[in-house]
Amino acid sequence: MSPDPLPSAPVRKAFADGDLLLEIEGPVATLVLNRPRQRNALNLAMWHDLPRVMAALESDSPVRALVIRGAGGHFASGADIAEFPAVFGQKESAVAYTRAIDAATAAIDGLGVPVIACIDGYCIGGGLAVALACDLRICGDTAQFAVPPARLGLLYSLSDTRRLMRTVGHARTKDMLLAATVVTADQALAQGLVTEVHPADQLHAAVAAKVRALIALSGWSQRQAKHIIARIEAGQTEDDDATRDLFAAAGETDHFTAALARFLDRRDG
Repeated sequence: MSPDPLPSAPVRKAFADGDLLLEIEGPVATLVLNRPRQRNALNLAMWHDLPRVMAALESDSPVRALVIRGAGGHFASGADIAEFPAVFGQKESAVAYTRAIDAATAAIDGLGVPVIACIDGYCIGGGLAVALACDLRICGDTAQFAVPPARLGLLYSLSDTRRLMRTVGHARTKDMLLAATVVTADQALAQGLVTEVHPADQLHAAVAAKVRALIALSGWSQRQAKHIIARIEAGQTEDDDATRDLFAAAGETDHFTAALARFLDRRDG
């Protein structure tokens, strides 16, 4: 009998000159926002390369979940203000900048597998925009959230505002945008901004447990559930032929067939 094959080594890729680090280990991908000296402030190169990262993950079929986290104890302190003189120097560059951010967050939002934001420390402005594009947000108990464009005379984009509003509602969105209110981890949980809060030193273990739970379930169901949610958010209110066909197709998936066989075995045993 031949020996069991050794587990393959993790695949590591760098984007945006190393400011984005992607590691793929089996079914789990981890994307690290890697500018710890700047508390992971997102620069233009990172915004431009985030869609490339998501495209690489879509083409890597074994990947079942993505975790996004920051290096050095913070998720992300916002967009890189050091770039703002050039960004807002001309209308064209400002428009191009917001388009780059929208493309990045849309790519995260549209990824077919579950995406978890693992949040510690600061999750501010553009960093919160990235977290809001994720499916689940799990944070440590020292995390802080804010949307402070009003402090600089700037504006959150419509798409980022929409994601914030769908997450915490109109009133909380207005409080965060108009008053630049800082939200603690416990407040974020109460408001629905995050799905779980854990002691900071247990955060990564909690996220790892969540990932294990996710990848034990049907990837087909998860992908199609995200597709249905996107349709609802786009305004669809009733089933159509496409969604009914998806429901019927579930009966042909390997996961359903195996789960049904296990159920029948238990019932008949």
